[in-house]
Amino acid sequence: MLKFIDCFLRISVIPLSVATIWLTVTNQQDHTIFGKLKFSNLLGLKYMVCISAICAGYAFVAVVSSCIKFLVTKAWLFFLSDQIVAYLMVTSGAAVMEIIYLAYNGDQEVTWSESCSSYGKFCYRMKLALIFHALALVCFIVLAVISAYRCFCLFDPPSVPSNKEVEEGRT
Repeated sequence: MLKFIDCFLRISVIPLSVATIWLTVTNQQDHTIFGKLKFSNLLGLKYMVCISAICAGYAFVAVVSSCIKFLVTKAWLFFLSDQIVAYLMVTSGAAVMEIIYLAYNGDQEVTWSESCSSYGKFCYRMKLALIFHALALVCFIVLAVISAYRCFCLFDPPSVPSNKEVEEGRT
């Protein structure tokens, strides 16, 4: 059952990441006064696209390797990789969340006005891409827990000394 959940989550990450990339890369809007806004104008969106591509590529390689039993015996490799990808996804999601927050609210202290009233479609698609990215992140968090379980269940639990052994050690 655990292997099925693992495989299902890894396969689910691929279309979620591809949807994130597609929504972000094709996101642009033109405004008659302020000009054209596209994803390449914002570094945080470029970062999310790169991390989503890494995430989809890693998920694909992990699914293929588990199907051909190539790296499945290396539980620690999946554990480290899942952790790294999950942390990278957190950082890219945080960067885009900050962009969305500033786009909707602005920052009056530095005289940045909100921009979503002028670029509503762009902001909506950016939010949708962030939702897909967050769903992929949830998949990777669950995958990280599963891979941690697989990695650490290979070892015996630590032995706890009995009270008698502790007392003898004090004397």
